[in-house]
Parts: sequence; C-alpha cells; structure tokens
Amino acid sequence: MSRSFDELIDEASTVSINAWDFSWLDGRALEERPTWRYFDRVAERATGASRVLDIDTGVGNLIADLPRLPPLTVGIEAYPPSIERAWPRLRARGAHLVQTTPGDLRLPFAPRSFDLITSRHPIATSWTEIARVLAPGGRYLSQQVGPRSLQDLSEFLMGPLPQGSKRDPAQARTAAEAAGLIVDQLLTERPKTVFYDIGAVVYFLRLVVWIVPGFTVERYRDGLRALHDQIEHAGPFETTASRYLIDARSPA
Repeated sequence: MSRSFDELIDEASTVSINAWDFSWLDGRALEERPTWRYFDRVAERATGASRVLDIDTGVGNLIADLPRLPPLTVGIEAYPPSIERAWPRLRARGAHLVQTTPGDLRLPFAPRSFDLITSRHPIATSWTEIARVLAPGGRYLSQQVGPRSLQDLSEFLMGPLPQGSKRDPAQARTAAEAAGLIVDQLLTERPKTVFYDIGAVVYFLRLVVWIVPGFTVERYRDGLRALHDQIEHAGPFETTASRYLIDARSPA
C-alpha cells in the first residue's frame, strides 16, 4: 500500500539536511551519470600530479575515494556541516582541508601552487583565481551544472521560466580563455533524473536550493500535491539534469 501525501511530506520535511549528502534518496530518486566518467578522469590525472586542489570539496567524497593521492592534496569548503564530515575523511587519507568564507571566490594560496585543480558542481567559478594558482602547464578539470537543469521540475512548481542561464558552457569557455587558460575539451550532456515519490522531491528541493528558489512545503503545497497525484497515477516523475565537463590548462 502506497504511503499518503501527508506522510511522505512530513517525513521529507523533518529529516536532517545538515550536509551535502544525497544518500537519503537511495531507492527514491535516480540521477544518471554523464558518460565521460568524471571521477575516473580525476583519478587518472591525479596519478601523474604532485599538488592537487579540490574546490568545493563538500563532504570529501572525491578525495576520500581516489585510489592514489598526490603528495600534497588539499580540499577547500565553506559550508560548516560539510566541513565537519569532510575533515576526518581527508585526514585519514593524509589530505588537508581549508575552510573558506561562503561567497568568497578567492583561493587562499600562492600563485602557481597546484598542477591539478578539480571541482565537481562548484557553486561559482573564479577563472582568474584558478589561472593564478595553477602552475605552468597545470590543469583544471571540472564537471559543472549546465543550463536548464531539472527545468521541468522547476516549471511544474513555479510555472514558465525565462530563457537564458548563467551556467552556459560557452560562457565558461570564454571566461576561462579571458583568464589566460587554454580549453582543450568542453562536453555537454543531459542525463535523466527520476523521482519515485514526492518525499524525494521535497528532500531534493530542500538541499538543492537553486532549483526552486525560496522553496518551502507551505509555499508550494498545492503544486506538490498535484505532482504527488501525477506520480501516483502516471508513475515516476522524469526530467533531465544538465552537465558539462570543462578541461582547461595553464600555458606551459
């Protein structure tokens, strides 16, 4: 017997979201991964690197899971709940963690400090700072959120949205090149995302706040009920994420 709308909403509204952790969604939502296999690319590059920086490291998943860490491996993060979880994981691998200030895109490192910089789904990218701290010939490898990601979900609750996005991969290329970097590869994909119940939608929107800005259950309760009814009668709600991979380097 399926659970009621109120039961699902109440559960998802009260569960803790005190870190960048999606494990609560296991079995309740599915996001396909891009075919370029970002983690595998980072692991391959890290094998030949000596000084690595991971920007917006979150709870430290990428660094903690790498099969080999370079002699100097540093993660930076601004969100305190994520820092609390990342710190013991990175310390156990012999890596370092630097806390930064939310919204401050400056990198607290000397010029030419790293030969590999990575970032998975950064909040924002300061290309001038990345160019500054990359050593000559060093690389920046990043998987980022692209334009119109999960727009079907946004518009289901908010109505039609204007076209255009600050997360345009072409604009990222232009900004990277303006900072003096050479972009060797720029790939885009729209992997499928599926929500199996309305509780998964609520949890996701509480955590990923830019999909429906200002989201609260009270504000969007009517739309959530309509989406719940659609899932109950027509099956899981499917939409597409938007991702791009940018691989850039500092001139030798």
